Amino acid sequence: MLQDSIVRSEANATDRGEPIIRLDHIRRDFDTRGGHITAVDDVSFDLFPGDILCLVGESGSGKTTVARMAAGMLKPTRGHVFFEGKDIYEMNKEEFGNYRRAVQIVHQDPYASLNPIHTIGDMLRAPLLKHKICKSRAEATKRAGELLEMVDCRPVENFIDKYPHQLSGGQRQRISIARAMTLNPRVIIADESVSMVDVSIRVSLLNTMLKLRNELGVTFLFITHDLAVVKYFAWEGNIGVMYVGKVIEYGRTPGIIGRGFHPYTRALAAAIPEADPDLTRSKEKLQLRSLDIPKLTELPDGCVFHPRCPYWIQGLCDTTKPPLMRMPDGRLVACHAVQQAVERGDDPRDLAVTDQLANQIMRE
Repeated sequence: MLQDSIVRSEANATDRGEPIIRLDHIRRDFDTRGGHITAVDDVSFDLFPGDILCLVGESGSGKTTVARMAAGMLKPTRGHVFFEGKDIYEMNKEEFGNYRRAVQIVHQDPYASLNPIHTIGDMLRAPLLKHKICKSRAEATKRAGELLEMVDCRPVENFIDKYPHQLSGGQRQRISIARAMTLNPRVIIADESVSMVDVSIRVSLLNTMLKLRNELGVTFLFITHDLAVVKYFAWEGNIGVMYVGKVIEYGRTPGIIGRGFHPYTRALAAAIPEADPDLTRSKEKLQLRSLDIPKLTELPDGCVFHPRCPYWIQGLCDTTKPPLMRMPDGRLVACHAVQQAVERGDDPRDLAVTDQLANQIMRE
């Protein structure tokens, strides 16, 4: 079964209504100096009100490209992006404007995303006045103060007349979140939004975003490479694990982090640092066949992960692309070895390494 049909059959079973955003078999190609590449290939998912979906994976896996297509900043080469059931590229000007206001993005770099020649107050007032959310400058200033309070920039008078260079990285990112909230969005796409701030304030920023979700019902598409962040932010949400443009595992966060099935997911989970030394010693240490990520201009045949996979099946993984299949617990996994284990009635995590890798491990 295809990924989108499985996800949507589960959504319909819970009677959640129409998704806010639906990505339907989206693909994005680029022509580069190195050749033609497919940055995102056949990705589908739904976002419902109040959802948290985290897309995780290494750099170059296609996460940001998916985010830009979901935000209407990049048109898919193939496939469709739907907002409230309508293809965004079939909307009239007014409908597309409503969509762009409802879906806001918080960028990765808080130092580059804010205009250095405008005060914080100016940046917050501008969209409020342009879109006629506020009728006067005084009303816009009052609303800007409320937004600053919402993202814990207190006291407001210490922030509203300052310029970005007068704030710390964490404070700038809070301003970016406040600016995204000026248009009362239904969806916020956070693209590595905490990766460039100090670890000591990441939790505070994540709590701010969780407050927006819990109190205002904002839906989040959260892009990150850090499963430790996902573990904290999206424990009640979903994870889509991406590898060189494809979703290779999709499901509820506790199951994916605590018991990932795909070998790549397990390798990511094994890399999460643990404060408890006993947990560190007892964690699974998954040895990959290779640490090299394939070039997008030279993707391998079959499963794109098989050159690195310790469980690859010769003659199958190197020739046939695995479809996303539904597992007994409801998650989706694209892995021949996992699918065969499930068909045999075995635990999907009890897979045998290839003879070549087993000999290498014994030598080491």
